[in-house]
Amino acid sequence: MSVSERGEAASVPTTGSSMLLIPIYTATIFLSAALLFAVQPLFTKMVLPRLGGSPSVWSVAMVFFQGILLLGYAYADILTRLVRGPLALFIHLAVMLGGAMFLPVAIAKGWGLPPAGHEQLFLLGLFAVSIGFPFFALSANGPLLQAWFARSGLGQAENPYFLYAASNTGSLLALFAYPFVAEPFSTLSFQGSLWRSGYYLLIALIAACGVLVFFRSEGEAVLPHAQATEAPPAFGRMTYWVVLAFVPSALMIAATAHITTDVAAAPFLWVLPLSLYLISFILVFSRRTFIQQETWIKLQPFLLALLVLTLALDIRTWLIVDVALHLLTFFVTAMICHGLMAATRPQAAYLTRFYFCMSLGGVLGGIFSGLIAPHIFSWIAEYPLLVVAAALARPGLAWPRGKEARLVVTLVVLVLLAALPGLYEGFSIIPPYNWLVWGAVTILIACAVASRELPLRLALLFAAVFLITRIYPPNVRHLETVRSFFGVHKIEVTSDGRFRVLRHGMELHGAQRLTTDDGKPVTGRPELSTYYHPDSPIAEAIDAVQDKKQGPIHAAVIGLGAGSIACLMKPDDHLDYYEIDAEVIRIARDPKRFTFLRDCKPDANIVLGDARLTIAEAKDARYDVIVVDAFSSDSIPVHLLTREALRIYLSRLNPGGIIVTHISNNHLDLTGVVTETAASEKLIARLYDEDETVGGDPMIKFSTVMILARNNDDFGLLKDWDLQTPEPGEYPWSDDFSNLLGPLIAKFREGD
Repeated sequence: MSVSERGEAASVPTTGSSMLLIPIYTATIFLSAALLFAVQPLFTKMVLPRLGGSPSVWSVAMVFFQGILLLGYAYADILTRLVRGPLALFIHLAVMLGGAMFLPVAIAKGWGLPPAGHEQLFLLGLFAVSIGFPFFALSANGPLLQAWFARSGLGQAENPYFLYAASNTGSLLALFAYPFVAEPFSTLSFQGSLWRSGYYLLIALIAACGVLVFFRSEGEAVLPHAQATEAPPAFGRMTYWVVLAFVPSALMIAATAHITTDVAAAPFLWVLPLSLYLISFILVFSRRTFIQQETWIKLQPFLLALLVLTLALDIRTWLIVDVALHLLTFFVTAMICHGLMAATRPQAAYLTRFYFCMSLGGVLGGIFSGLIAPHIFSWIAEYPLLVVAAALARPGLAWPRGKEARLVVTLVVLVLLAALPGLYEGFSIIPPYNWLVWGAVTILIACAVASRELPLRLALLFAAVFLITRIYPPNVRHLETVRSFFGVHKIEVTSDGRFRVLRHGMELHGAQRLTTDDGKPVTGRPELSTYYHPDSPIAEAIDAVQDKKQGPIHAAVIGLGAGSIACLMKPDDHLDYYEIDAEVIRIARDPKRFTFLRDCKPDANIVLGDARLTIAEAKDARYDVIVVDAFSSDSIPVHLLTREALRIYLSRLNPGGIIVTHISNNHLDLTGVVTETAASEKLIARLYDEDETVGGDPMIKFSTVMILARNNDDFGLLKDWDLQTPEPGEYPWSDDFSNLLGPLIAKFREGD
């Protein structure tokens, strides 16, 4: 029943001010959403250098932004319920003006090095004091302006959800504009200035929105509150919305972390999952149905099955294919969950409550994937768990009752007893309990076959596959995993028992030979392999510095790994390692894991913290060679290759010294940008790109290495490396400007 039919208020007659309502409200919500989502990659990129460029920075940032969004929605709900008339406008304008006092967008003063082991709390505090209040003010605008519009009395006021589509469209355009327009063609300082101007414009538009509703001319109806013809949403219904919002939110953060770990912590990879997340909201709340919900429901099992195999077997093909599978599976799941939410949304009178539940589910999902999971799981267990949850979130799941319910509870207890120790310890303590694990797997499969419900059947089968592959991971044995804020480190023994290897994510970060080819244990000084074998570019560069110095050298290495480079040093050489991850230091120093440090350089000094900050603080340090060998899985932290970083290295480099940069990467060609950045600091760059694996040893890997020096004589024996010259179209990287799309495209062209 409409408002006019109930006789409680008449529809607003068409006047000049009422004709302005829809375009003004649409423009205001659009701009607010654009600012809300543009500031997320903008500010997170500012913060990245403080945390070593870790992909986890974005995960924590998403938790922070979702949490503030929840507070904004709660504030909008309270303001809508308790405050009537123009007072609501004045209160919100005061909040917006309060946010303006924290502009321009910048990192708050006084925030230096994060304390080891407390990086998440450090980040949350840094975000809160730097951008928290403006983001809170913006986050309330969507539901609050829709609630104001619902009071206007216009015919469209009964269903203001179309404004939610305008909000998500603004968010989506801002997200796409950032990596493809703002980042490649402008600096962070310019982006911050533009954002501040947009914020001031938004305050004026919000004032206009309030005036159009709360200061209407005589004869125009203004409803005291949105009208309702149904009872308020029950607790069970609101819980259902929270659960449906939880799954895609948590899955988005897990998928983003998985993707960015193997490429780079970069805005253009951050925004892809978040954009799909928003697109799903746009589509499900649109007045037109472009693809039927049944299509997504039919497609999801096939995508989930492919994703399960990819995760369980560590399968990796081409970058585009891998990313597409993860993103498409996430998007289809989001469409199903958000579609179910849209289908059960309440009337406009309960709009703010609906958005609060939606936001609460999103926050809980973010907290689970971004904050809780890294502390309770030693590997990325949350991703498989969320894949199982995605199957359970499908429509049609019927929970059993009576004896069947007791059987399911018993099954869950058995599976938890079998799986939870492995979720925390990476299954390193599972072998004594194999009988329990296999019993749980058998029950899972049996129940899956017997189940009539497809959601439950899929979830049980997927859980069984994940359990089996975690007990017996493919191609390795004696798996141990160590997780920190900076990633997951896997310590494995190859299937032939010849090597113990260290992996970060999917990439090899060190390997030590355990046995000779005839099976005898290796003793004495460790044999070098991977990127540090005796004929490698890094080994050749260290040898050239030693030859030129004709005496003990002072070396700095950014990135510890297993400690392999220690075995390239001579006994009298001085070696300083700069490592951001305390867990990596523990791994490298533990002779039960790797013995490079113990056997080659037990006196090596290891400095904990981000290399740029700690080297800058080491004012008395002087080096003959600085090796930049810091990887995050297959990606290289951008902030270690900027002009500001090179200036810090140069300030600690002895006359005649060189900078060695290891830029091997499966997805990015960094040659051009390193050359251009070096040239901007008046440095000469030379390149050694191994074009194939050396010899027949599977643990010897090819690498791409660049050396930078002040003049040509500093290269010594390395003058035969390829001289690099800047090319048109390349721009030096700085803390104010960097763009990973260029190196990504260059690598793609190189493959062609």
